[in-house]
Amino acid sequence: MLRRVLCTVLFVGALPSLTEVSQGHISVILLGATGDLAKKYLWQGLFQLYIDQVSSGHSFTFHGAALTALEPGQRLMFDVLKKLSCPPDESPNRCAVLKDQFLKLSQYHQLKTAENYTVLNTEIKTLLRQEGLKEAGRIFYFSVPPFAYTEIARHINSSCRPPPGAWLRVVLEKPFGHDLESAQQLAGELTSFFKEEEMYRVDHYLGKQAVAHILPFRDQNRKFLDPIWNRHHVERVEIVLKETVDAKGRTSFYEQYGVIRDVLQNHLTEALMFLIMELPANVNRTEEVLQSKLRAFQSLRGLEKKSVVLGQYQAYASQVQEELQKARDYISATPTFAGVLIHSDSLRWEGVPFLLTSGKALDERVGYVRVLFKNRAYCTQSETLRDAEHSQCKTKQIIFYIGHGALNTPAVLVSRNLFRPIMPEGSWREAVGQSDLHVFGQPLSDYYVYTPVKERDAYSVLISNIYHARKDFFITTENLLASWGFWTPLLDSISQQPLRLYPGGVENQHLLDFEMVSGEVAFTLVEPVELLNPNRLMPSDYKTIQTKFRQSPLVSAWSEELISQLASDIEKTAHRTVAQSGQFHLALSGGSSPVVLFQQLARHHYAFPWKHTHIWLVDERCVPLTDTESNFFSVHNHLLQNVRVPYFNVHPMPVHLNQRLCVEEDRGTELYAKEIMALVANASFDLVLLGVGTDGHTASLFPQSENGLEGAQTVVLTESPVKPHQRMTLSLPLINKARQVFVLVLGKGKHDITTLLSRVGHQPRKWPISGVSPSSGQLVWYVDYEALLG
Repeated sequence: MLRRVLCTVLFVGALPSLTEVSQGHISVILLGATGDLAKKYLWQGLFQLYIDQVSSGHSFTFHGAALTALEPGQRLMFDVLKKLSCPPDESPNRCAVLKDQFLKLSQYHQLKTAENYTVLNTEIKTLLRQEGLKEAGRIFYFSVPPFAYTEIARHINSSCRPPPGAWLRVVLEKPFGHDLESAQQLAGELTSFFKEEEMYRVDHYLGKQAVAHILPFRDQNRKFLDPIWNRHHVERVEIVLKETVDAKGRTSFYEQYGVIRDVLQNHLTEALMFLIMELPANVNRTEEVLQSKLRAFQSLRGLEKKSVVLGQYQAYASQVQEELQKARDYISATPTFAGVLIHSDSLRWEGVPFLLTSGKALDERVGYVRVLFKNRAYCTQSETLRDAEHSQCKTKQIIFYIGHGALNTPAVLVSRNLFRPIMPEGSWREAVGQSDLHVFGQPLSDYYVYTPVKERDAYSVLISNIYHARKDFFITTENLLASWGFWTPLLDSISQQPLRLYPGGVENQHLLDFEMVSGEVAFTLVEPVELLNPNRLMPSDYKTIQTKFRQSPLVSAWSEELISQLASDIEKTAHRTVAQSGQFHLALSGGSSPVVLFQQLARHHYAFPWKHTHIWLVDERCVPLTDTESNFFSVHNHLLQNVRVPYFNVHPMPVHLNQRLCVEEDRGTELYAKEIMALVANASFDLVLLGVGTDGHTASLFPQSENGLEGAQTVVLTESPVKPHQRMTLSLPLINKARQVFVLVLGKGKHDITTLLSRVGHQPRKWPISGVSPSSGQLVWYVDYEALLG
């Protein structure tokens, strides 16, 4: 059969001579051949591959596969194939012949059992032997849900691999996991069956022509971009994908994933990587591109709750209730809109805001990547007197226009007052003629505008890249895990965050507008009362609770509000103390809980009397101060480098003396004690901030500690049960001399110890925190609802 098909194609001049069909045969197996993705995009993409490569020297067969039995599956598949369309740039006669050949080269298989895969393997081998063809390779396209990947992978590996000398390419569709842990699990399972170079994880946005051209554009325009592609010249970057449709019909998927997992973690993040990664010397070297992308991931600053604004269109809840048979009072916390502010700590991009935005039920369907440049010019004369090319006061920007929207085509736009870009002539052409269209408030005449010579569907581009083994257009295991490692902490932290309800479409007006302030984002408008659901209990509906805990004042709220309250209370204490004595001595604990407090103080308390504040450490790990494990490193990273504390007012613990760590003979504890005695009146700190471990430890005072729980020593060395074991800490008697002690307790993980502490008495040897009782000062507990209520 295959020989007859090849000869027929030869006759109409679509192929070279049979002797040139010597590069070997490629079998393409599409799993899920009758599914939605296959119907809409994949078969059309495979047909485009056949049209493009029919003269390449390879021969092809296409095998559709699904769980459906042979006859009905065959009928369904060929119904799809008959509707394949011809590309506009292809002559109708040639395309008609090639479509006929494509149908004859395509066959359906039921792939349900291990035996089915063995039969498929035998059929491919028999066919090639009969036709005298050598096998070049096999492409398995997994257009199936990820839960089926492992079983299919096992069958392919055990009984359907090509013979030695032929390659295997396995194409995987997202989602690739739900978070870091599930992605690691899925990656581990697949790695046990396939080599890394055999796996092609598809993110179809990497096939969008405007996105795919970001790296080539940067490469070809290095001489223009090198001086300006950095923090000194770029004001901000926007990566946006807006949709007018809602999630109706897909709520089952959306309830699991939401907009961040569906769009931001993959599509928009991949575009971000193309923008911020350092360009390798040769962008055609796949390994160099992938390594540069990985380094870009490592430069990203961790996301926090205040890095994101979230929304949900109003009809979503009722759609979920209807489609998933949920109760009428069911409330979904799934976001359908998100705006996320991202920063890179690389030297090139430090301080530049990258805004990633996506949502459903918005005002328009459009996607774009917009690089907006700073403009320091001031033009005295009217702008109407100048043309765009010579006006330095007009906006300067580069836009990779993904599609839809006002232009309704992929495009690259460069402001005329920047530079005329170099574009590849064969694949991009300059759009000629003026238009009344405006893009970002400017007429098209203000830009150099380029559109593709041939507009290609993203899947056609990606399938071509699979054929050519261009791995840089796909997601490697390493980069996948780096992406999930970046997004998962944010996803965990916002799982119960309040959502801004919005009506959908043009009715949203300014409701979803947000602004950047001090490295955070917040909605510009207060949510109107009529949009609030009175039955929807959210964290913001609770008020701060102030009562008693262990006979001391207790402040409790949701963590975000609690941190805000604690920061305000510390500032009030600082102002009051400075007014009384001229200086404020603050001792800070390390660990993860105070990090959000440090950031709150740095970003929102500009009136804090830092000039008169001395910063001390409650405890320190016996590591160099530049080590990321160091408590001082954390305080410096999240607080000190962002506020103006005099250099001589910062007092790290001397754990690193004589090129060694915490050696008793170096007398680091005595040095710190003397410094405290010399500068802090009566060795009584104005405020000590403490935390609580799940075992009841505080500072570095652990249960059954030999030092520090009693006695005259003020600074001691202790042993931690976890690494790094050696610690230096203020003693319990010194802490109890403080004028005020604030204890911060956050998270569900602290619920058990919080409950225990509410019942036990003064037993510092068992639970050191229970021994905190300032002799002449005040103790206040700051405990969030999760720690208090579980």
